[in-house]
Amino acid sequence: MSLQYTKNVRLAGDLSHLLAIILLLIKIWKTISCAGISGKSQILFMVVYISRYLDMVTTFISVYNTCMKVVFISSSIATIYLMYVKFKATYDHNHDSFRIEFLLVPCFVLALLINASFDAIEVMWTFSIYLEAVAILPQLFLVSKTGEAESITSHYLFALGSYRALYLLNWIYRYYAEGHYDLIAIFAGAIQTILYCDFFYLYITKVLKGKKLQLPA
Repeated sequence: MSLQYTKNVRLAGDLSHLLAIILLLIKIWKTISCAGISGKSQILFMVVYISRYLDMVTTFISVYNTCMKVVFISSSIATIYLMYVKFKATYDHNHDSFRIEFLLVPCFVLALLINASFDAIEVMWTFSIYLEAVAILPQLFLVSKTGEAESITSHYLFALGSYRALYLLNWIYRYYAEGHYDLIAIFAGAIQTILYCDFFYLYITKVLKGKKLQLPA
């Protein structure tokens, strides 16, 4: 029962994550525009996926696991191509001004200092966990600067936040049911979920009622 529950929650998290990516690609492709999307956040997510899935070339877990890793990496590269090459003219460089080096460097240093074991794969995995926790900041910063987000962009952010919240729920359950926990993943997941809390509230009270989502400047 415990194992099945864990699998179901992880699957729901994966599907929510996949849905977020699909919504983002649909938004860009259908509107032929990258307006309202932070290229900086997408670069950070690409770094997250590549650094986390380096073990794909050394360890095989399952066909499902490998396919999901390939999908996440390839979709992030495709998103960046659409934003910086194909639909470059629609990308809002002026408002998407968050300095991502202020996230990349501290996360990498933290991964070097606090990790489960000091080997390349583990350090890069830990780096990806820390970075994913804050990778959405440029997107939230962009929405705050522009004043509002399109409905489909809001749906993308909600699905992305739900994915991490579901994983956090799974970690909490595993701790109480199995005594298993990963402090690094739990800490980073909690930080990431907290960053979404204000957005979740606005999404439920505004977007689901047909209003435009606006973040305080």
